[in-house]
Amino acid sequence: MPHYRHAGSIPPKRHTQHRAPDGALYREELMGEEGFSSDSSLLYHRGVPSAIVDARPWALPDLSTTPNEPLLARHLKLHDLFESGEGVDVVTGRRLVLANADVRISYVVAAETSPLYRNATGDECVFIEAGMGVLETVFGHLRFGPGDYLVVPRATTHRWVPDGPVRAYCIEANSHIAPPKRYLSRFGQLLEHAPYCERDLRGPSEPEMRDETDVEVLIKHRGSGPLGLTGSVHVVPQHPFDVIGWDGCLYPYAFNVADFEPITGRVHQPPPVHQVFEGSNFVICNFVPRKVDYHPLAIPVPYYHSNVDSDEVMFYVAGDYEARKGSGIGRGSVSLHPGGHSHGPQPSAIEASLGAESFDELAVMVDTFRPLELGEGGRACDDGVYAWSWSKG
Repeated sequence: MPHYRHAGSIPPKRHTQHRAPDGALYREELMGEEGFSSDSSLLYHRGVPSAIVDARPWALPDLSTTPNEPLLARHLKLHDLFESGEGVDVVTGRRLVLANADVRISYVVAAETSPLYRNATGDECVFIEAGMGVLETVFGHLRFGPGDYLVVPRATTHRWVPDGPVRAYCIEANSHIAPPKRYLSRFGQLLEHAPYCERDLRGPSEPEMRDETDVEVLIKHRGSGPLGLTGSVHVVPQHPFDVIGWDGCLYPYAFNVADFEPITGRVHQPPPVHQVFEGSNFVICNFVPRKVDYHPLAIPVPYYHSNVDSDEVMFYVAGDYEARKGSGIGRGSVSLHPGGHSHGPQPSAIEASLGAESFDELAVMVDTFRPLELGEGGRACDDGVYAWSWSKG
């Protein structure tokens, strides 16, 4: 994170004694990235954060993948994957849509409280398509609602508590997820040209301590399973939410897409102006309601383009999608435009867009720099005909 926060009770100086009113010593834990060489936070626990009393395997959801062969653009209808969120939680109910060695994209409709969960392979960025609830974490809690991105650092113990059915688009990295480097000063402050700033980021509440014992935590970690992942369950003697206070620059946070300020110009702007986050070998962008190109001869919809170096995944959340009219894509759709195949607007959409002053659309895009394969969920909701839509007008 680009700025420092603190919550709860911490000692005046790090790595020094911090005691409870009864004289008991709190246990200090450093949670840091890249060894000891990047952002970190110090958490002060009542219990021993390393203690476990039992361990067993956790059978992860189906993570099998199938190559996109023959090479095809695809339309995946995510809303077909779930009838309701009854009996489903955000952690164990995810269905894998697309994946490669750097990132996994899943979708879930969930109405149940999740188990306590820790992703030890990378950061997670979860976009809330619909629904409300609370993300409870060892740092404190974050209230969420439609349009929120929840960025959860690697190894953060947390659980999802929905108020009712929640639709969540889950982006799991094998790396860290952060604002683009070009938005940041050399000291980590979001710069004036960035489309959002620190005021738009919501940090967790004060930490809330729990007293339960023998608590299960599901852990996704590196191993020998599909995509190099394995699951384990640790039983810990004291609830992980035992933090009396913490401080640092590493913590979960929320950012609402409505706070993203779009960058526009006289002629069509390239996709990097829509970027919101980045990870290793992938970027996350969002397309929000905005005024469009104001050159008198501008063509507002995108030009045809070849993804020479990347696969492009667009999740259509709300509004009207001018470039995709006539293709069958609508709310809840994902389009996959793979590297090596030129794509762009439906032919009839070009003339139809001339003279438009604004677009009312909301979409989340992930561009990856290694080819994506189809997961179980992606295979299940592929419409099978999208690749031929440009030939039909």
